Amino acid sequence: MRGASESRGWRASGDPAPVVLVARVGAATGARAAAAALACSASESDRAALLVDLGEDRAPRSTLVATAGARALEERLVAHLPDAAVASRGQICHLMLPPEPEGAAAIAATLPLVRESAAVIHLPPRLLQPLLGESHIRPTAALLRADLRKDRALTALAARDLMARGLRIAVLKRPLGWLSARAALLGALPKAGQAVPPWVAERLLDADDSKFRQCYPGKDESEGDRRETPQQDRYDVAHTQRWQEGRLSRDDQGHA
Repeated sequence: MRGASESRGWRASGDPAPVVLVARVGAATGARAAAAALACSASESDRAALLVDLGEDRAPRSTLVATAGARALEERLVAHLPDAAVASRGQICHLMLPPEPEGAAAIAATLPLVRESAAVIHLPPRLLQPLLGESHIRPTAALLRADLRKDRALTALAARDLMARGLRIAVLKRPLGWLSARAALLGALPKAGQAVPPWVAERLLDADDSKFRQCYPGKDESEGDRRETPQQDRYDVAHTQRWQEGRLSRDDQGHA
């Protein structure tokens, strides 16, 4: 199992590990699977990413097959947090916390234990602000799972707030397919780009923010680039920024 770090090098040695928040907007589904897929993208055989899940599901179970990095991360967390629901699953380590403010606060105590690994935090929308208010949690990026046909305005408001805090943003317009979602939650995605578009993983996981000053290539992207991510449509973040800044025409706003 190869992660994005082996194929593209999501961060150089010595760079701070990314901390990515993943939340749904409105009634959109598939945020947890998207978070797991992103964690798979950030993992490699000797250094697993941590998937932190503030959800109501039952505690995760370790899978029969897990990488050395995932097992090592599980052992470290169990040693320091003996009561935590933690499990090595494929190429990731999965930590379940209660979907309450106490769970968000517990993340601040957990992240120093995994500072060499990327952390992907799946959380319900109501905990987004409490988590952002935790001074010891310094998220670097956020992934919003949103249905723009129903929640474009709400998505724009959420993106505006997150970008104002200096976070890199991406939005997934559609959930992962059933098979990809199951594989992601097992930490067993064979190729990360098949589930999460490569541009999303690179934007959210790369430590070099200068490469992402232009959020979306828009009309300049080639047909070949579009064919590289057939399972997901790209979300025009630049369009959202223009909307937020009041620079869209009335006709544009009518289609937003």
